[in-house]
Amino acid sequence: MPGSSEPWEYTLYIPHDLRAVTLCRHTLRLMLTLHCLPQVADMAELLATELVSNAVRHTKGPAALRVRYADGVLRIGAWDADPTPPAPPPRVAEPGAERGRGLDLVRACADGWGWHPAATEPGKHVWCELDAA
Repeated sequence: MPGSSEPWEYTLYIPHDLRAVTLCRHTLRLMLTLHCLPQVADMAELLATELVSNAVRHTKGPAALRVRYADGVLRIGAWDADPTPPAPPPRVAEPGAERGRGLDLVRACADGWGWHPAATEPGKHVWCELDAA
């Protein structure tokens, strides 16, 4: 079984269906468990859920969960086919708001985050990183 020190990467393509967010969350936990990284599983699940649900909720096409581990850093990303940049997270969410806090949560909980246009396909990647060492 590979240890957590070896680099690895996975991509899980999903349809435009909110049920796929749950599938991504469970698949991510299994990935992290099998790669001996259970210590970051809870936070990674939370962040992946926010990124993937944004990709599904705010675009019209397919999406993907991308997970990469190298040099003690776990990068979690969501790809979607819409090239429009994500809206910047609000500095302060309105009291009682049930939506619009996802990227604010990512910004607060991740060690880094950002987005970039997709290089080899249409769309964009929104990503975050966790120190998994």
